[in-house]
Amino acid sequence: MDPVTEHRAPEPLTEYAQRLIHKVRAFDRRRPLLWDLHFTGFWVTAALIDYAGGGWRHNAHSLDVPGWLLLTLSLGLSAPLLWRRTHPGAVLAAMVPFALVNAWTGAALQAALLQLVLIYHLALRRPLRDLWWATALVIAPVLVSAVRHGEGTWHQQIGSHLMSITVAALIGVTVRTRRNYTEALEDRARRLETERDQQAQLATAAERARIAREMHDIIGHNLSVITGLADGGRYAAAKSPERAAQALDAIATTSRQALTELRRLLDVLREEEKRQADLTPQPGLTDLDQLLDGVRAAGLPVSTTIHGSPTLPTGRQLTVYRVVQEALTNVLKHGGPHATAEIELSYEEMAAVTVTITDTGSGNGNGNGNGNGSDGNSRDGRGLPGMRERTALYGGTLEAGPRPHPEQGWRVRLHLPEEAPQ
Repeated sequence: MDPVTEHRAPEPLTEYAQRLIHKVRAFDRRRPLLWDLHFTGFWVTAALIDYAGGGWRHNAHSLDVPGWLLLTLSLGLSAPLLWRRTHPGAVLAAMVPFALVNAWTGAALQAALLQLVLIYHLALRRPLRDLWWATALVIAPVLVSAVRHGEGTWHQQIGSHLMSITVAALIGVTVRTRRNYTEALEDRARRLETERDQQAQLATAAERARIAREMHDIIGHNLSVITGLADGGRYAAAKSPERAAQALDAIATTSRQALTELRRLLDVLREEEKRQADLTPQPGLTDLDQLLDGVRAAGLPVSTTIHGSPTLPTGRQLTVYRVVQEALTNVLKHGGPHATAEIELSYEEMAAVTVTITDTGSGNGNGNGNGNGSDGNSRDGRGLPGMRERTALYGGTLEAGPRPHPEQGWRVRLHLPEEAPQ
């Protein structure tokens, strides 16, 4: 089947009918009394016309019924319809005495058939078990008429009325089922919309947390480099103005890089809905050399040892980069003036990787000791937790702590296991 034919849009007439029905239902929900008055007025008028015009005589079993009684019966079998939607059971019970008198006197007014409207509303709004007693109330006048006047066979009279009651009840049940189904669909649509909004909020919160980690890494690392360069330039200014000028150039370069990355991150925050994927900085393994050059320029000697060839996806590369950056930043902060660092990267199959960053800091610099302090938690709260969050994304492990005595310094070890096959 042609997909265009299969998902064909509704015909204009169907759309017009649907809009019209929707407007009528919306109007009825806003002003139910107005519709009830019109509906009741129509049937009251029809009952009075049947009485005044003498149409009732064609079906009557007796023509000797007083006029005042006919008028009373006509109103009693039609006027209560005003409350049919709010109290269908009570209205039916109120109409039964008039229906019994109508059957006993032989007037046989057609207004008695309006009891079927109550059967419909009972099936639409009340428990279905109420239809049993309602059917008994509607059939009672038929039995009275059969006993009193004896026209026709019992099974014909009762059978025809039972058929009418069944049709009215089935229409009510059908409308009720469709209404419940529509309400269930609307409720499901509302819940799905709420879940969608919640998912969007969770995604936004996760994105902002990721951006916060990125900002911490950028600001912490670059400020540490700038601080190291400024200290070195201050000491070199008196003895070697050329070295001081080189330090100032390095500070300017590092500052510009930090500002560029921060602007890109802030653009992501300002234009979350319009941003492109390439606005978010995603450093990888190819950026490690630039990172190490900046650290060495800040006065921290760093050596690297690499085993295997890197074949890591972009996300794992970012994790490795940020962990190395965070570890070297802490050495710059807390390692002291004579600290050195060593990085060992071991690449394995299936994107597995192990990274070990070891430093020889004495803990005598500005800060609370080498690495991360005596308990590993002396930083601002986003260093180690941020590294562990990144590691947990890939089911890896992160170990950070002082090197065993008598060695000085700090050791950070990251291991990301093999990537599960897709």
